[in-house]
Amino acid sequence: MKRLLGLLVVFLPWPLKRAVLRRFWGYQIADGARIGLSYVFPGQLVMGEGAYIGHFNVAIHLGRLECGAHSVIDRSNWITGHPPAGAHFKHRSDRDPTFSLGQHAAVTKQHIIDCTDRVDIGAFTTIAGYHSQLITHGINVLENRQDCKPIRIGAYCLVGTRVTVLGGAALPDRSMLGAGSVLNKSHVESYAVYAGSPAVPVKKLDPEAAYFHRERGFVH
Repeated sequence: MKRLLGLLVVFLPWPLKRAVLRRFWGYQIADGARIGLSYVFPGQLVMGEGAYIGHFNVAIHLGRLECGAHSVIDRSNWITGHPPAGAHFKHRSDRDPTFSLGQHAAVTKQHIIDCTDRVDIGAFTTIAGYHSQLITHGINVLENRQDCKPIRIGAYCLVGTRVTVLGGAALPDRSMLGAGSVLNKSHVESYAVYAGSPAVPVKKLDPEAAYFHRERGFVH
């Protein structure tokens, strides 16, 4: 019944939809935030001023979705996870099925983001291009059970098209992940291009590059 009600809410005019989501779901949505024709029903939703979720996105089975001020989830993205009270991952007592998108950060189009464990996207970061996958869970063959680890993408990063980021991986602030790369561990060196499978630092970046110092997320 609640799923059917959610489908009906999707098609309401935005001012009415916002009021319903605030009143009946308890979501915290700033007056200047907006959701398009998308099925967005996490356990908790927080959207800052100017945050935007476009059309044809799905965000379900999340404990929490946080969209910082002026952040963007553009179109046709699938953001899901495993709810806190789910049947699996009982050994991960600290598991946090949250997707957190920093202020002025952007997720472009047709990406898959698995938030079985927490996924953090830093402020002013762009998940660019199409068809990237951020996957926090998988099968631990030694222990024969599902397992998960969080993912962190730092601030002012640029993530190229069609990448794969696995649980436990981290991309440092002010760095780039090259198109088609596989990021499978935590890195610490900023101002670097990471590329390959698995991704390793392959090039230094100029700390004075304008992308790393912009005050608006949108790139003309």
